[in-house]
Amino acid sequence: MSESSHFLFLIALLPFIGALLPGLMIRAGRTACAVFTAVPTALALILLMMLAPAVMRGEVVQAEIEWLPQLGLSASFFLDGLGLLFATMILGVGLLITLYARFYLSGDDPMGQFYTYLLLFQGAMLGIVISGNILLLLIFWELTSLSSFLLIGYWKHLPEGRQGARMALAVTGAGGLAMIGGMLILGDIVGSYELVDILAAGDAIRASEWYLPALILILLGAFTKSAQFPFHFWLPHAMAAPTPVSAYLHSATMVKAGIFLMARMWPVLSGTDAWFYIVATTGLVTMVLGAVIALFKDDLKALLAFSTVSHLGLLTMLLGFGTQAAAVAAVFHIINHLTFKAALFMTAGIVDHETHTRDIKRLGGLRHLMPITFVIGTVTALSMAGIPFFNGFLSKEMMLEEASHTKWLGSYYVIPVFATLGALLSVAYSYRFIVHVFLGPERDDYPHKPHDPPFGMWAAPALLAVLVLVIGIMPVLAEAVVTVAANAVTGADLHPHLKIWHGVTPALYMSVFAIIGGGVLLAVHAPLQRFWNAAPRPEAKEIFEWLVDSVAGLSRRITDISHNGAISRYLAIFVVTSVAVGAAAFFGSGLAAPTRGLLSVPPVIAVGWFMLIVATVSVVMMHHSRFRALVLIGVIGLTISAGFVYLSAPDLALTQISVETVTIMLLLLALHFLPKSTPKESPLGLKIRDGVIAVLAGAGVAGLAYAFMLRDIGTISDFHIANSYEGGGGTNVVNVILVDFRGYDTYGEIIVLGIAGLIIYAVMHALLDGPASRRLRNVDYSQDRSRDRHPLMMVVVTRVLMPLAAMVGLYIFLRGHNEPGGGFVAGLVIAIALLMQYMASGFAWTQARQRIQYHAMIGTGVVIAGLTGIGSWLFGSPFLTSSYTYIHLPPIEEFEVATAMLFDLGVFLTVLGAVMLMLYSLSRIARYAGETVNLEPMDYDPAKTGSGDREEA
Repeated sequence: MSESSHFLFLIALLPFIGALLPGLMIRAGRTACAVFTAVPTALALILLMMLAPAVMRGEVVQAEIEWLPQLGLSASFFLDGLGLLFATMILGVGLLITLYARFYLSGDDPMGQFYTYLLLFQGAMLGIVISGNILLLLIFWELTSLSSFLLIGYWKHLPEGRQGARMALAVTGAGGLAMIGGMLILGDIVGSYELVDILAAGDAIRASEWYLPALILILLGAFTKSAQFPFHFWLPHAMAAPTPVSAYLHSATMVKAGIFLMARMWPVLSGTDAWFYIVATTGLVTMVLGAVIALFKDDLKALLAFSTVSHLGLLTMLLGFGTQAAAVAAVFHIINHLTFKAALFMTAGIVDHETHTRDIKRLGGLRHLMPITFVIGTVTALSMAGIPFFNGFLSKEMMLEEASHTKWLGSYYVIPVFATLGALLSVAYSYRFIVHVFLGPERDDYPHKPHDPPFGMWAAPALLAVLVLVIGIMPVLAEAVVTVAANAVTGADLHPHLKIWHGVTPALYMSVFAIIGGGVLLAVHAPLQRFWNAAPRPEAKEIFEWLVDSVAGLSRRITDISHNGAISRYLAIFVVTSVAVGAAAFFGSGLAAPTRGLLSVPPVIAVGWFMLIVATVSVVMMHHSRFRALVLIGVIGLTISAGFVYLSAPDLALTQISVETVTIMLLLLALHFLPKSTPKESPLGLKIRDGVIAVLAGAGVAGLAYAFMLRDIGTISDFHIANSYEGGGGTNVVNVILVDFRGYDTYGEIIVLGIAGLIIYAVMHALLDGPASRRLRNVDYSQDRSRDRHPLMMVVVTRVLMPLAAMVGLYIFLRGHNEPGGGFVAGLVIAIALLMQYMASGFAWTQARQRIQYHAMIGTGVVIAGLTGIGSWLFGSPFLTSSYTYIHLPPIEEFEVATAMLFDLGVFLTVLGAVMLMLYSLSRIARYAGETVNLEPMDYDPAKTGSGDREEA
């Protein structure tokens, strides 16, 4: 992997690593916390700048680590001009926000927590813009929703903050789920999830019958994230977050994620009527609607929030046009919007911080009291309005130029008229920001006497205001960045020229009309405001809450019907659904004719099968008697084991017998604490229903098995048999499959088994601390108990068998790679030997002699198994690839040593630890319930007469 590839991985990881620092450094003070938040961001930005020269030359920097290449899963990163632009924005503005937040947040705000959330979000956004695999991009996409939820709801004490966070998560999360479907469709069409392959397959994707579903699903993800109509309502409610969050998320990062996605997929999805009418129309509507609402908002951040919605609509509309010139304009406006909108949000935060209000009606006349803030706010607001010599004017002119000759449903007037209207409204609310906040006479009723903040708070927006002026006066300085980013979007070799004067064009007339019309609109704002307030209009928040309440109500009704606490109903629904789906697949598959005949059935096998049927029916009939049902279940399990032996499956037989023995013994011990019989609660009708469902399910499984046995089918067994020895070094195919070919499955299964043991322990712990503990204490253990609770014969036999069982377990463990056995069975055999000790001498006596912690045994087993698998990576092989060799140690003959033995050791320890932890949980109940502890291994003491018991309470 090249050095530049390493840099890409470091850039992606640094924010996540840095997120560990603020929580620690806050103990050293607020400044130290801010500095150590800025360090990982600055380091990532420096590394990015080291890669920038190559990207500016038109190169693409890539890095990849394969994970599951067969499924298209890999950790791949991809940096081109578009990624460079967005990554620079994310990291650069991230540094400015870190500085700004240091002075904005009060001493009561947990700053370490804020910076941790900020870095997590920064890492998620970076992951989106430099991901080279769309599956990896999806992961980072959802991480932005989760981390932004934490940032928006940072002020947890504010109800509007919590509500805004929930709304943002619900809307963007739902869009993300839709986007997952669209991305999977794209990957299926192309046959790859790598961005390089997808971006090169635009013609195939647009020609596919799945193009339109993929387009709609992906756009749902982009529209929800970038607050496009009708999903625009969540963004203004997210303004309940602290201003640094608003300035970062809603000008430079989160809301630009949807814009980035549309730009990234532009070469693949654009160029069709569906793209134009969906994307361009949505953007145009959002642009105008957001601007109208912004004009009548009295809250400074609300005005800026809806103006953000409007400008995001502008960007969406430009990308929707589908032309290369419109894509260039979109890229340029992304930069310009970042500079003036982030600065405007910070300016609004300064005004709020100093005056203690964001209500425009309570402001005005601040230009004398806050001159620095006035200059910053005026410069950036004029840029937002699109006034000449500010950068917003340049990209607005390019937008109007593209709109002026774009046709919509055969008309050349619709888009130019509404684009000009959007620009006019943008001028009006920008003028209002300047005039109603900074101009006019000073007031004597400010909530707090305002003045300019310290340098640390106005430095960041001032730098952005300087960029607004520099780019506006000398746009050539941004030309190289715009060119390389636009070329990445379009896939073409463009050479745009950015300049202030384009001559007398339709766009100039539209711009002049917008500037003059905006001033007129501001002049009549007061009567228009009264009309707006009096006019009936739908409230997006109320509609959203109604939808949420409706969905929640429907969910509750369905839950009340299907989840009433009766396991019989759950099983009935599950089994009926499974049978129905299975029947549809079975009868609709066009089953081929049988290719085999039935084998003859020996009398002994027929008798065994009949006994199995009788035992199964008996369990159903006698299940109310717990002990009798348990005995019958054991008979069934052992009969099945005999069937495995008859069918030449000794591994399965050995495993079945071991599992059956362990489970039956554990259940027998558990019966110690349960009533002898279960209550008869099911009415006759319910029994008939359950019987019919059971017969249908059994008949379905039997029919499926019968159909398979009568037909020749292709299986993977031939591959396993051929490669068991050469690939895994073992002649026992079953064990090699478990520890090599499907070792990952086995690893997951032992983790699940270990978790099950820990859960049982946790449940028992909660049980002994809960109301049920009182019932245990009230159990009378003096009645109906044998005086010889731990018989001499059983105690002696278990002592003799213990070392023998341990030796057998070791033997089974060592032979498992070449003969029936292995770590799983060995663990069960040792567990059986230990279980017998508990049964012979009692829970308490045996537990008192425990020397190994079962929790640690489970953890050690999982770690050993995992490290064995990871060790394969060190040699460039997939996870859990086995290696083996032969060793000759005189006088012992040559023998095999395989790495699979270490994995099997992990399996052994995990199985043994899980089983014994389950038993330990039962022993705790026994001890808690009052069982006495023997001083000797048995109750009988020949040195005494009488009771013969020696025990202590």
